[in-house]
Amino acid sequence: MDIANRVREQRKALSLTQYQLAEQVGVAQNSIQKLESGETKNPRNIEALARALKCTPEYLRFGIGDSKDINSNVSTGPSIKATAPLISWVQAGAWSEISEIKAYDAERYMCPVNCSDLTFVLKVQGVSMEPKFHEGDLIFVDPEAECIHGSYVVARLDDDNQATFKQLIIEGGHKFLKAANPNWPEQLIPINGNCTLVGKVIFTGKSL
Repeated sequence: MDIANRVREQRKALSLTQYQLAEQVGVAQNSIQKLESGETKNPRNIEALARALKCTPEYLRFGIGDSKDINSNVSTGPSIKATAPLISWVQAGAWSEISEIKAYDAERYMCPVNCSDLTFVLKVQGVSMEPKFHEGDLIFVDPEAECIHGSYVVARLDDDNQATFKQLIIEGGHKFLKAANPNWPEQLIPINGNCTLVGKVIFTGKSL
């Protein structure tokens, strides 16, 4: 489900017409029509739209939170625990030197799970982690969360200038980074002193 479907379902759950919703948001009816048809992907008035639809901007954008209760005409949004900055993969690779990263300048996203103050957000790139994760998905990474066998992690390879996103595999005392995509050419990357685990993925927000 994308933002178009979430807006449409939320509007119908509240028994609002497109015209009534547009009035509450302060836009023309065709703006709501374009949004629900999928023509508009990233509305600039997302805050006002969320207020009118009685949910959070994160729910509309990424579907974060539980599904709506149609009978009660109310939407249950997530319980926000903290906010985390959206950074680049190059910045993530240098996250251990956090003083070099101006996290306060970054766009911030609300995280509905418990996390440390060092938690950051990345947008998934490429297809190496499909079908579980898709390009554009947001992953919340906590450097203070424990990385165990099976954890999805962000790691920095010493011979690269940016981070990578893989699953941590620990077998027989050996550690590997594994791609989720069965068709990815490099399925396992051995960790033998050439890699630093930056943090564990603690939450995922799906792309539109």
